Amino acid sequence: MQRRNLILGGFAVAGLGGWALTSNLGSNSTDIASMPGTANAQTSSGDVDTSSIQDMVQGNPDAAVTVTEYASFTCPHCATFHAGPYKQLKADYIDTGKIKFIYREVYFDRPGLWASMVARCGGQEKFFGIADLIYKGQSEWARAGEPAAIVAELRKIGLLAGIGNDTLEACLQDAEMAQTLVAWYQENGERDDISSTPSFVINGTKHSNMPYTEMKELIDAALDS
Repeated sequence: MQRRNLILGGFAVAGLGGWALTSNLGSNSTDIASMPGTANAQTSSGDVDTSSIQDMVQGNPDAAVTVTEYASFTCPHCATFHAGPYKQLKADYIDTGKIKFIYREVYFDRPGLWASMVARCGGQEKFFGIADLIYKGQSEWARAGEPAAIVAELRKIGLLAGIGNDTLEACLQDAEMAQTLVAWYQENGERDDISSTPSFVINGTKHSNMPYTEMKELIDAALDS
């Protein structure tokens, strides 16, 4: 189970988008705090307006039961969940309108943030389809090597999903969006005490990763209450 490295105490990403795509990238650290500008950062999540960040939602928005998944695109356990249990959850509860499902990204590392920026580039309509492609290809793009190679592989996924090259480039270069996403993650993680992925919040109660049979029991109990 992948553990949270940190909840950022401060974050500044001036030029992050350009930094992500240049050849002069430096270390492929898995610590967000190593991003340019963090050493002297004075901002915190409270200084960033995160109201522009949209929750990615499936199912019935008015359902009595809400299941929120917290996941990282670089988390192998999350990829496993999306390859199997998520598809069962979707068939049993999401597509049938029994629950409202919310997917929220967790950023343990820079590649996870980049993957999120690509997934969100297609908006709500394409997000889950792109997320599926990102998880399916996780073992390839996440191990591509240098940061520039990782971003190049993620760009391929975006293009495969039908996002125009100019649109995709703009998304990857959006430093303000990157900072806002990190602040949004920070707020969510602190509020719901997220320390590992995947984690699930079912009608306000947090649960760690579990077999689908256990999740089904919890959801059915919530539906019957």
